[in-house]
Amino acid sequence: MPRPKLEIADIFRAHGPAWRQANAGHVSLSQLKVMSAIEACRTDALGGHVAGCTKCGHHHIAYNSCKNRHCPKCQGPTARDWIEARAEDLLPVEYFHVVFTLPAEIAQIAYWNKRAVYALLFKASAETVMTTAADPKRMGAKVGLTSVLHTWGSAMTHHPHIHMIVPGGGLSRDGTRWVASKPGFFLHVRVLSRLFRRLFLDGLMALHQAGELAFYGDLERLVRPDAFTAWLTPFRKSEWVVYSKPPFGGPEAVLAYLSRYTHRVAISNHRLVSADAHTVAFRWKDYRIKNGDRQKIMRLATPEFIRRFLIHVLPDGFHRIRHYGLLASGVRKANLTKIRALLCVQPVEQADNHDLEPEVAPLTLREPCPCCGGPMRIIEIFCRGQKPKSRAPPREQAA
Repeated sequence: MPRPKLEIADIFRAHGPAWRQANAGHVSLSQLKVMSAIEACRTDALGGHVAGCTKCGHHHIAYNSCKNRHCPKCQGPTARDWIEARAEDLLPVEYFHVVFTLPAEIAQIAYWNKRAVYALLFKASAETVMTTAADPKRMGAKVGLTSVLHTWGSAMTHHPHIHMIVPGGGLSRDGTRWVASKPGFFLHVRVLSRLFRRLFLDGLMALHQAGELAFYGDLERLVRPDAFTAWLTPFRKSEWVVYSKPPFGGPEAVLAYLSRYTHRVAISNHRLVSADAHTVAFRWKDYRIKNGDRQKIMRLATPEFIRRFLIHVLPDGFHRIRHYGLLASGVRKANLTKIRALLCVQPVEQADNHDLEPEVAPLTLREPCPCCGGPMRIIEIFCRGQKPKSRAPPREQAA
């Protein structure tokens, strides 16, 4: 995919200083760090290397990435490496995509209490699936799942929800056989929705009783236990949005989906249309349109665009990809080995890297030469603030 003409980094570099000054005292340290990282990403501020082709002699400068998980430019390589690791975990069974969404009013509380409420969203949705699947009236099996947190809608508004990838089946209660779900069907959505509603609201009440929730503006009154209890009552009867999509078309489709969703940020550079000191225009999908073209152009005031991007900065150290049940990190390998034996399939073969020359492999880049397709080698490394000594053509390429 060609490099976009306009990037989030360009907007931050050009209009970020004025925005920071106008919002001084109202921006968190984490948000400021994200802005600085994106502004410096793949510039000489972070150093880099000079890569040379071993065949045609082409060489170019490649600046280092910031590797910040909120940076649009850094997520592609990170997602690629993560997907390669996850490919070894895929099973020859149907996989389902389940989505858990919070009501808009409760999402507002999540906006003020990100760490606590996002963690509760992960826990309640995972427990919902595992409890329902373990019910003998449903599947009667212990399942595994991978959950990914997204906090945005297409217009970058605050819209926290969980995307969950679940194999269609699990281990029997005694662990001696694989219990497959019905073909094309995982679990009843209404059952999932109502259990999720109860688990989440009970967890939210527990957070309130522990004094771990903050309230502002019109909802500041909810700090009182009686007011909060009364406010939650209607949500215990309303319908919560949980839906399950049809199964993926094989392991390749699962990987393709994961590559799009696991390391996505609020907006990609390729969706940007234009930007100046007053307005930023970007493409978005209007999901309210059932039939017809959903693609539209939205124009936001530049300060509002920056604000919307930054509200999706996660708390420091907060994991946005989590594994549960059979796929929990500590037991995943053992469980997958057992399941493959029960399904009578061989594990995915890993590439044999023992024959690579250790002194050469780390210096060979993954991307081939853009001119002839030959292997590219690092011929010089320079630190942040330094200029490369090797000659390079005027056009520079990011790492």
